[in-house]
Amino acid sequence: MRTHVMELRPGDRLIEDTFNRAGLHILPKGSVIQTEEIALLIRQSIDYVDIEPRDGSAISETTQIVGSQEFSQRLQENFEKTVQGFQTIFLEALTTGRFNQSMVDEKLLPTLEALDKRKNIATLLYMLSNDDVNIYNHSLQVGLLSYYIATWLGYSREECHEISKAGYLHDIGKSRVRQSIKNKSELQGEELEEMRRHTNYGYEIIRESIKDNETLALAALQHHENVDGSGYPKGIGKDEIHPYSQIVAVANAYVDMTTSPNRQPHDSLLTVLRKVYELGFGKLNEKAVQALTQNLLPSFIGKRVQLSNGENATIVYNNPTDIFRPLVKVDDFFRDLSRERDIEIQEIFFE
Repeated sequence: MRTHVMELRPGDRLIEDTFNRAGLHILPKGSVIQTEEIALLIRQSIDYVDIEPRDGSAISETTQIVGSQEFSQRLQENFEKTVQGFQTIFLEALTTGRFNQSMVDEKLLPTLEALDKRKNIATLLYMLSNDDVNIYNHSLQVGLLSYYIATWLGYSREECHEISKAGYLHDIGKSRVRQSIKNKSELQGEELEEMRRHTNYGYEIIRESIKDNETLALAALQHHENVDGSGYPKGIGKDEIHPYSQIVAVANAYVDMTTSPNRQPHDSLLTVLRKVYELGFGKLNEKAVQALTQNLLPSFIGKRVQLSNGENATIVYNNPTDIFRPLVKVDDFFRDLSRERDIEIQEIFFE
């Protein structure tokens, strides 16, 4: 089965030895293709290789694509319903100081159950790249990303659901913050202090609404604490911050950075991920940050990007020694951004 290297998939197996144009042996017969092998073939300017026939027919592949599209559509519908549900919960907290616990499960669990069946990182990334972000879908984004991070860290299904719920409710305290302040991108003085009190407000609202579960309330209270003690409201360190709160803090930092205040241009998701990665050295939980980085980076491979020099390209390989400056393909040639330091990725496209 003659296949272009750009169409290779992890798991494909070579049925012939592969040589470059100079006749040098590159990969032996029987090699199982992974991203490293694809990158090696690209660097050696090899366009086509012979692989074993893949399992399933063209019909089954088409069915798989259609199934993926249907899943993404259902997940998007669940996402929108859950956002609407949080708006109801938020308004209830605003008017009564508490919310109905059963409504949280009713709105959030269908989305989590869909993700349990088929974790779709590409769909999650698309949702996280949405420019139309308000407090309601921000909260759900943090909840879903917290769920993924917890999964990658090896938490049980029940724990992942609980951590996701903590992320979903982390900003409920903003229901008590003045609307005029919530709409400002820059706050100072008394306004900043009022906004920071949303952590205490959230703790109080959740404790009033869910009396037998302080863990969720702690996530609302602690999601702006830093592991080095430089955060707020109490300035506590890693040992005093609940592990669930530390996961929510990582998810919240990532989602915050993907949001454009007043619809201003924002960094690409790759740049955002690099910034969160840097925060893992003192501000955010290192293991949670590494789980996020190691699992999101591979999902960028194959995505179209726009470079800072105006070129359109495709990410083909993540450099292990410089993970945020990948190898990209531009038309018929390649750029190694780890070497071409003056060029950066400005935008990643997920359509």
